[in-house]
Amino acid sequence: MDRIEHLFNKYKNNNCTPEEFEELLAYYKIADQEDVLKNHIETVLHEKAEDDADLQDDTNEIYSQLQAHILNEQGRSKKPLYFKLAMAASVLLCLSFGAYFVIHPRQEQQQFTQVTKHDLLPGAEKAILTVANGKKIDLSGAGEGRIAVQGDIAVNKTANGSIIYQHADQPTAANTPIYNTMTTPRGGQYPLTLSDGTRVWLDAASSITFPVVFIGNERSVAITGQVYFEVAHNAAKPFKVTANGQTVEVLGTHFNINAYTDEPDMKTTLLEGSVRITKNGQSAMLMPGQQAIVPFSKAGAITTKDADTDEAIAWHMGLFKFNNANIQTVMRQLARWYDVDISYEGDIPDRRFSGEIYRNVNASKIADILSYKQIHFRIDGKKITVLP
Repeated sequence: MDRIEHLFNKYKNNNCTPEEFEELLAYYKIADQEDVLKNHIETVLHEKAEDDADLQDDTNEIYSQLQAHILNEQGRSKKPLYFKLAMAASVLLCLSFGAYFVIHPRQEQQQFTQVTKHDLLPGAEKAILTVANGKKIDLSGAGEGRIAVQGDIAVNKTANGSIIYQHADQPTAANTPIYNTMTTPRGGQYPLTLSDGTRVWLDAASSITFPVVFIGNERSVAITGQVYFEVAHNAAKPFKVTANGQTVEVLGTHFNINAYTDEPDMKTTLLEGSVRITKNGQSAMLMPGQQAIVPFSKAGAITTKDADTDEAIAWHMGLFKFNNANIQTVMRQLARWYDVDISYEGDIPDRRFSGEIYRNVNASKIADILSYKQIHFRIDGKKITVLP
């Protein structure tokens, strides 16, 4: 935290550069950080204060100024501040883990250093495409251009790495669909554009099985894991997604399905349009901003609620986002993204986490942040052990 103390002192002396000031704001842009902000300002200023009154005056002044800047920054743009900082800093850590790390940064840093002797790189664009004849194509190693032909459809890899299904020649009538499957490993993600123009993004440890061209009066695909869809509108051909016995039916919309079987429930979150969720004879309609929760058990009922859409699609935006999440929820996401196995040692305290962090950081950065909440872990090869 020496860097933040340095920035505070520069800000107090009115000699912060614009880039340094944005960096300072980034640490405290989340609404529930108010106590952290005040405590940290007081900690930084304490040694210089002549008496308690002076300390309180300085604390209140800087706190008010920073809060005003934060609110102004958030109000000027619909995009969160981390988008504006993406070019200024390669890594942004802004999880709200309480005031403990402000008061005891050096002690926590020592413990962190002791338990993270190794490191893990974040995930990247990696996927395997299995075509109709069973051939498997490593997409991360495939060159730009045409990588396969499936019937009348050419499978092309673009300059930015996306896979697009396009008609290779004049389309002919087809009676039997040809299916392909794209699969991402743990530690991988990948974008895909289907033949109807629907755009798809696969998160880590996910898959989608789809026809290379949609035949008949509907468009149907099947997924596992987590997938974000931007469905091309076609009122004559509803788009259907099946996942673990659940069916999501849409005409044209943006939505996210989290169907990881190691999570407690399947969650479908709608951003635009409308969808119908069906499972075991039950159904529910979603409006934008709502989420359907479907238990994996056959007896469970479909429930709907207002959703934190930013949290649901944070992975698609290159972020981890947690909202009062326990350590097990956090670690399940890390396991998939860093391709590691998780184990727990001793009595792990029930602590809750809220905030955001870029997914392009090494695992040691996550360990650093968790240490501020007195949660530590040891990295040993492809295994993370969570310590009490």
